Amino acid sequence: MKRSVPAVCLLFVCTLGLLVVPRGAAAQVARFEYIAFPSVTMKTSDFLTGKKEGTPVMLAGILRLPRAAGTKMPAVILLHGSGGPGGNGSAPDEWSREFNAMGIATFAIDAFSGRGLVSTVADQDSFPNVNYIGDAYRALEALANHRLIDPTRIAVMGFSLGARAAVFSGMKRFQQMHGPRNGVEFAAYIGMYTPCNTAYRDVEKLADKPFRLFHGLADDYVLAGPCRELVDRLAKAGRDIQLTTYEGAHHNFDSLTPREITASTGQTTRNCRIAEDDKGVLINAATKASFTMKDPCVEFGPHFGYNEAATAKAKVAIREFLTEVFKLK
Repeated sequence: MKRSVPAVCLLFVCTLGLLVVPRGAAAQVARFEYIAFPSVTMKTSDFLTGKKEGTPVMLAGILRLPRAAGTKMPAVILLHGSGGPGGNGSAPDEWSREFNAMGIATFAIDAFSGRGLVSTVADQDSFPNVNYIGDAYRALEALANHRLIDPTRIAVMGFSLGARAAVFSGMKRFQQMHGPRNGVEFAAYIGMYTPCNTAYRDVEKLADKPFRLFHGLADDYVLAGPCRELVDRLAKAGRDIQLTTYEGAHHNFDSLTPREITASTGQTTRNCRIAEDDKGVLINAATKASFTMKDPCVEFGPHFGYNEAATAKAKVAIREFLTEVFKLK
């Protein structure tokens, strides 16, 4: 769904959409800051072939600092899913509370409002998702310059659409073409129910950092199988990557949404296999034709919902992971 946004209001809109703070969040947060940063929107093929030109866009995010000024602290950049920054139970808000309680700052960005978008659930073609990778790099640039953030201890965590950006932002090819201009890099990559069914060229060449993926086995929105195949392939190539799965858990299992809700108009590529050809075009791997959301493999009506047991286990695993990565006491 799109909405018309006057250019002069872009910054206001994308900041205003982040002003709602969930109950209980203030218990761990000492300070909130709203940070705007520039990015661009470009065609998928332009991104994949390394072109720099695109339509400029101003995005914003909410930085939650868990304590007052002092020594520099670690941070996690949070990338929302196709429901937008407040959609489907707002998993980024839940994880912000979790990380803030650990003494970790969070920067939850809004990739939609500045582009005049509210949700892409029913129209995934409205946002060429590779642009989200570029957004993650621009957010990293901005956050690394913050006086209270340790630029060597910034991780990225994404949810569904955002998970694809988080995980594949670790590709060295994309980093070389579009990565942060100030030389910073993510310390770790976390993907929650990641769409792994797109085969990008040179995917084996990943950053020398740890990757952790988490997925529900009952997920019929984004299937776990392609992630298992990808992780096995990358692990054999010597990458530090792991996939953890949870029985009975649906898509968005870590969001506080009712159980087994049907996204009746939601598009899913669960039965599609997509590949990048040597010209930077995404094709249907079965037909070899350019892939679009009108392909016969695209279906509708997947499910999502909260799973308490899976969420509890994921929280333990991710707390332990970041404690090690950030060298927390």
